Amino acid sequence: MTVSPAMEPAMEPTGARIASPALEPSGRVALRRHYLMCRPDHFAVTYAINPWMDPAAGADAALAVRQWESLRSAYLALGHRVSLIDPVEGLPDMVFAANGALVVGGRVYGARFAHPERAAEGPAYADWLRRNGFPDVLEAAHTNEGEGDFLALDHVILAGTGFRTDLAAHQEAQEFLGRPVVTLRLVDPRFYHLDTALFPLGGDNVAYYPGAFSSGSRAVLERLFPDAVIASAGDAAVLGLNAVCDGRNVVVNAEAAGLIETLRRHGYHPVPVDLSELRKAGGGPKCCTLELREAPALA
Repeated sequence: MTVSPAMEPAMEPTGARIASPALEPSGRVALRRHYLMCRPDHFAVTYAINPWMDPAAGADAALAVRQWESLRSAYLALGHRVSLIDPVEGLPDMVFAANGALVVGGRVYGARFAHPERAAEGPAYADWLRRNGFPDVLEAAHTNEGEGDFLALDHVILAGTGFRTDLAAHQEAQEFLGRPVVTLRLVDPRFYHLDTALFPLGGDNVAYYPGAFSSGSRAVLERLFPDAVIASAGDAAVLGLNAVCDGRNVVVNAEAAGLIETLRRHGYHPVPVDLSELRKAGGGPKCCTLELREAPALA
């Protein structure tokens, strides 16, 4: 559904600086973002397509909804815009909106899921985007899982492969979006998407867990981001890297205590949230959050 004006705060356009007197000491600047989310009304763990999922353990759907609502509230409190897509019965993982597409400069590179259990999510997200101001949608020819494996910085897109997204999708996305794409190979099945092992810090730096990547990809990251925030194995193991940063504020899993302290030391403002129930399906804050990057306004 399209969110009514009452559900979204009236404020400056996406990309505008969020005013806050707390900005000055660190020099970090928070920019207003537009996020798409999907309420987990049908969330369940009924199949296993990653090492986090255990159907025998089950999941508390009501708790998952409460935790998700807290995440949405955190975004709104930070001044961001949140739109909602209707959940579809029979698609328990549709809550993980990040996987639904990659949106850059108003153009949409559609998702094509690796597993049949999630295949219908791609068209559902593409349809919503077309109806809500994003008509330029490419139906992907190659398997990819949206922002699960594509993370956009200011001038480059980092792209994961190894488990869910085909290498050919990296080239397809680059040609369609007109942005350079840097391939990173994932080697640990716990970190089956790039967004479980790395997140952008604003537009020109990242935080990541080296152990999730091949040796060559680690070397690329070291070269591209010499000042990156490095996460420990313990923080990665609670999906601490599945975080969302607006340039200053970092919405992050509360259990990632070491990473939270490291972010503070680097001048960021951590916003801890508890998504432990959704983690039973391998998801965290970023998995629940698709960023809608509109086309730049013409002067």
